[in-house]
Amino acid sequence: MIEPFRKDVQRWVIPSDIVDASEVTFLKTLHLLYSHPSLRLMFWFRLARWLTEKRIPSLPGMIYRRNLKKFGAELRLDTPIGGGLYIAHPVGVVISPDYMGENCSVISAVTVGMRNELIFPKIGDRVFIGAGARVLGDITLGDDALVGANSVVVKDVPAGGTVVGIPGRVISIYGEKVVS
Repeated sequence: MIEPFRKDVQRWVIPSDIVDASEVTFLKTLHLLYSHPSLRLMFWFRLARWLTEKRIPSLPGMIYRRNLKKFGAELRLDTPIGGGLYIAHPVGVVISPDYMGENCSVISAVTVGMRNELIFPKIGDRVFIGAGARVLGDITLGDDALVGANSVVVKDVPAGGTVVGIPGRVISIYGEKVVS
């Protein structure tokens, strides 16, 4: 629980950057927890996830429901989510992937979940998901993928791919335009 949360805090010292772990002090962490509800959400999520892994009954469910009521965010507790998750605005966020890598960014009103079957997306490291986007079904978002605001992604996105539109289509990979 401690290491993933420390990485979450590293994202909030300077939200557009990931600071070195040495810059994360106890007092700075307390200040950031006081200042940013999204970081408080991540603290409670990490605690509930740890309690779930330790098979401690009842408390994880209570924390899950508290997060839903207080922050308006739904993060599935049985999902491994890497450290450094940055949720800019948690209200309306539903994050239910098969797994999610480290240092991902989710803006607001994002849904990551199932489509027609009980199979969830796999999300790599350093993925950015823009406001209002939907990432649905048995798909993979590769490392460093960018999902544009309000996109509906139902097909795989390669590493470094930028996807936009409804349905989402890859328009570039690592900045190089893709010929359609």
